[in-house]
This record gives sequence, C-alpha cells and structure tokens, in this order.
Amino acid sequence: MTEPSPTAAQPAPRWERWKRVSRRIRVPLGFLAAAMYLFDLWRRPPQMAAVSWSLALVLPGLWLRGYAAGYVKKNRELTVTGPYAHTRNPLYLGSMLMAAGFAVALMSWPVALLLACGFALIYIPVIASEEQFLRKSFAGFDEYCRQVPRLIPRLTPARVPRLLEDASRAGPPVPASNGGFSLQLYLRHREYNAAIGAALLYLSLVFLRPALAAFFP
Repeated sequence: MTEPSPTAAQPAPRWERWKRVSRRIRVPLGFLAAAMYLFDLWRRPPQMAAVSWSLALVLPGLWLRGYAAGYVKKNRELTVTGPYAHTRNPLYLGSMLMAAGFAVALMSWPVALLLACGFALIYIPVIASEEQFLRKSFAGFDEYCRQVPRLIPRLTPARVPRLLEDASRAGPPVPASNGGFSLQLYLRHREYNAAIGAALLYLSLVFLRPALAAFFP
C-alpha cells in the first residue's frame, strides 16, 4: 500500500503545533511515568512471573534497537538494509517493545496507558517530521515507503537494490553502504545505554521495593 505524501491540503501548522507540544511534554511525561512507577512499586511488590514474562518484550526490543543502531547513518544515507528492510522505524519499535515489557513487569494498567499515550503524543509528530526531512533529502524515499511499512514490520525483507545509490542527499554523492552491521556505528550511537538502563530498571524491581517499604511503610 502506498504511503500518502504530504500535500498542501494537509495543514503544516497542525504538525508544527503538535511538535512543539510534544517537545514541551516529553520531560514532564517522563517524570510522571517515573512517579507512577515508584508508586506502583511502593503499593505492591512486583510478581516475579510477570517480571519473567516481560523479558519476552524487553529483550527483543533491546536487540532490535541495537541491531538498528549498527546500520543507521543519520542524515548521511537512507538506510534500507538490516532491520530497515522490514520497518522504517526499528529504533522506535524497539523502544515501544521495551516500554510494553516494563508495563507487563509492573502489571499496571495506569503505567501502560500513560506509556501508550506518551508514545503516541511524542513519536507520531517525531516520525512525521523525520519523514518530511527524508523525503526532501533522499530521492528514493517515496519508493522505500511503498515497500517498507512505517512501524509494523513486514515478514520478508524488502529488496530495494538501487536505493543506496540513487537516494543520496543533494550535493556530493554519498558512497553506498555495504549494508552490514557495524559495531562502530553501534558504539557511536551509544546504544549500549539502553541495555544499561534496562538492567537498572530490572534491578530496581528486585531491590527498590524493599527500600521503599522500609522508608514508607
């Protein structure tokens, strides 16, 4: 199915207002999610079965983010290989899987609802803004959109053989990537921070609850 392209009929000010709002609420939403997380830990101990099941979402999310970080060359090339041959936004999809996993670990509908609303309010305008930039910068982006879904991945990788050569930004041509995973890119993007953050959250599920119960019986 062909993705619709932005036209003059679509009011740009609406997206601009939404992007401004999303930037303003990003930090407050983060604090609110952290407060609800701590409240749920204080209110009741986590169920170890739920924590175990949450790994079925968190670990694939971590893997997908790390895998994507080893391919993407932001603002320099239109990445169409690796996970980007299945979905146009593997990094955001990985983040959503991780957030869903931690909501499962807490067994908290309020936290899940807050995370879902936060992702919708923040990531929809971010993705729209990035797509506008990519469409202006890379000649092959529309063809890429026709073959690769925005978020929900296709099962088989899209084969777009000439996009890396034909979709360079305006100006001197960018050398085509060999399409392989790069540990150097992974480290440059500091994607290991996501794994560290996930490990700390799991440690807090185990050790923070007794500390909260001691201070706030």
